[in-house]
Amino acid sequence: MRDRITAVRRNVLARHLFLALVGLLVVVVVVESISDYRNTQLASMAYLGIAAGGLTVLTGTNGQLSLGHGALMAIGAYTSALLLPDSDSSLPLSLVILAAVAVTLVVGAAVGLAAARLHGPYLAGATLALAVAVPGIALYFKETLGGEQGLRVVMPDIPVWVLDLAFFVTGQDLSRSRYTAYVGWLTLIVVFVLLANLSAGRTGRRWRAVRDDEVSAELAGIDLGRARVSAFMVSAAAAGAAGAILAFTVKLAAPSAFTLTLSLTLLAAIVLGGLGSLAGALIGAALLTFLPSVVTDVGRSAGLSDIQAAELAPLVYGLVMVAVILLAPAGIVGSLRGAVQRSATTRRTTSPTTTKGTAS
Repeated sequence: MRDRITAVRRNVLARHLFLALVGLLVVVVVVESISDYRNTQLASMAYLGIAAGGLTVLTGTNGQLSLGHGALMAIGAYTSALLLPDSDSSLPLSLVILAAVAVTLVVGAAVGLAAARLHGPYLAGATLALAVAVPGIALYFKETLGGEQGLRVVMPDIPVWVLDLAFFVTGQDLSRSRYTAYVGWLTLIVVFVLLANLSAGRTGRRWRAVRDDEVSAELAGIDLGRARVSAFMVSAAAAGAAGAILAFTVKLAAPSAFTLTLSLTLLAAIVLGGLGSLAGALIGAALLTFLPSVVTDVGRSAGLSDIQAAELAPLVYGLVMVAVILLAPAGIVGSLRGAVQRSATTRRTTSPTTTKGTAS
């Protein structure tokens, strides 16, 4: 039995690594074939996808509702900004991301411990307070954190070996925007592989057991508090990585970037894509990133002014949100999975074997 479980785990890991490799190849093709502006949008989609992936594990898999993930992203972004204050900074971006993850993980553990006994709207209220309070810390410690202006993030020079590798693979010089997109998407792939393996393993089963029935989970020997805290810590770590990528992308860590709107945006992304689905989190991040610009361009083409076209984007986004909730209440990915399962069930019940057995 133990050998069988080990084999299943290896198969799951192999499948996730294969999907990660395919995703990396797709990223290389896309990044090398689009403009610098689109690469900046891809980097934005990457940090939204990372944060949404962590949040969908917390909310969809473990059942904890958080409205404070924008604040956790702020912690990751400010950690990165403090480590990259000027061009003389020589820390590799990988170490900066790990530092942002570590700091946010500690904060997530503290918040998770405090909120372990809270449920539903009480937990949402506690995380809402976090989302409101954290941006104000930057204003209070303005000498260190830059106040309303925030802190500039100065990206270090691209390593020579990265430039050589990029030219060897693509035959083109690597620009700053493409480099940032690569960093963001490589981080997203690594985070998603880790989250997928956690969700598919014993830890994920504990999270889902606590979400589905706390009494049954406790009778089965699951420590409810430990399961909730571990889920919050994993989700916070993902938010910290997302905050670091956001800082690299916009070259700034400022309170205005981490308002309550960001937390609600992340929640909207996982609702659109489908709770508990990493693919759904990525689809939601894509909609949040590209839909406003597409709608704005369509509005301009239709003769609207720049202001009118910009005002049209939130309206269309709201209509899309309402349509998904009404037509696909399980989210885009959840509804597609349900449709596929119903189709498979229908085919099985109407197969010739079933019909022949019924006739006999």
